[in-house]
This record gives sequence, C-alpha cells and structure tokens, in this order.
Amino acid sequence: MRWFQALLPREERFFDHFVEHAQLLVKGAQALRDVLAGGDGVAKACAEVMRYEDAADDVTRKVLLAIRRTLITPFDRSDIRDLTTSLDDAIDQMQKTAKSIILFGVTDFAPEMRELGDLAIQAAYLTVEATELLGDLGRNATRLNAITEAVTRIETRSDEIYDAGMKALFRRSQERPMDFIVGADLFDHLEKVIDRFEDVANVISGILIEHL
Repeated sequence: MRWFQALLPREERFFDHFVEHAQLLVKGAQALRDVLAGGDGVAKACAEVMRYEDAADDVTRKVLLAIRRTLITPFDRSDIRDLTTSLDDAIDQMQKTAKSIILFGVTDFAPEMRELGDLAIQAAYLTVEATELLGDLGRNATRLNAITEAVTRIETRSDEIYDAGMKALFRRSQERPMDFIVGADLFDHLEKVIDRFEDVANVISGILIEHL
C-alpha cells in the first residue's frame, strides 16, 4: 500500500504553510517583545501583533482548505490539523496578551515580563527550525527531538520566571490591589504564550513517534 500511495499526487505545499505559519510566530513574538519594552511604542507594537495574528489566520484557512482538497497528505490529516491549530493558538495567545495590555492601558512592564517575552522569541525561532525539518522526518528526527526538548526547557524556565515575577508583583502591590490584578493577568497571558509553544513541540513529538 505504501508504494501505491507514493505514486499518487501529493500537496507538498503543507510544509511551506507550516514554515510560513511559524515565521509569523517569530514576527508576532518580536512585536510582543517590543510591546513589553513599554513607553510610547506600546500601541503601535500591539497593532503589529494583531496584524501578524490576522496573517496567521489566513495561513490556517489555507491549510484547512488544502486538507479537504488533497487526496494524499504528507502525514495524517489529524496531525496536520493539530499542528496547524497549535501554531495558530500560539499567536492567538499573543493577540490576547496584546488585547489585555490595550484594555488596561499598560505602558510599563516588569523585568520578568520582558524575560518571558525573550523566551517567546527563542521558542518561536526553534519552532521555525522544526517546521523547516518536517519534510524529511527520518533524516531530521534527532534534531527535531532536540528542538522539542529545548522548547520544553524554555517552558520550564518560563514557570520559574512567572513565579518570581508574581512574587515580586505581590510585594510591590501591597497598597495597590488593582496593580496586582492587572499584573497577574498579564503574567498569566505571557506564561500561556510559552505554554502554547510547548503544545506545538508536543504535536511535533507525536508526529515523530507515529511516523518513525
């Protein structure tokens, strides 16, 4: 059956879409980090995050349409959907973070928030590299496993930064409870950005296990 499937036409654009999606995560993470720099550029940087999220939605639609139109996909349709969804969830979470920042009118951010932004950029670049290697799972399995492990370490580090940031926020906000509520909301959003990157890594790990 495998040799028969190999003769059938495939939609190889899936891999291009994965890379395109991941590259938008890098741009979104960089824009989010610009937001966390604070100051007068917050509103403009938030708008950039929104723009990249819109572009990622377009990629998602293209992939889902290609799944319906393609007879033979490079790997299971459910895996393609899961990977696309997890990529989209990552930039959706960046958008939610930017929306919360706009809602509360925050222009000054804790150093731990900026550290989480830095981790998001690291995870995004690793995600791009992973998507670029998906076209040849057998040859790239070792590196793909290393990437997913690296993203997991980033997520573990983000938990540590989150805890430290929340502790410092609590100390600073003893007499300003609203500052704590707003800051805690932003910390939650930022930590979830990293969590969504780990979700992408977990999907890729599952694809590797299933197809090797």
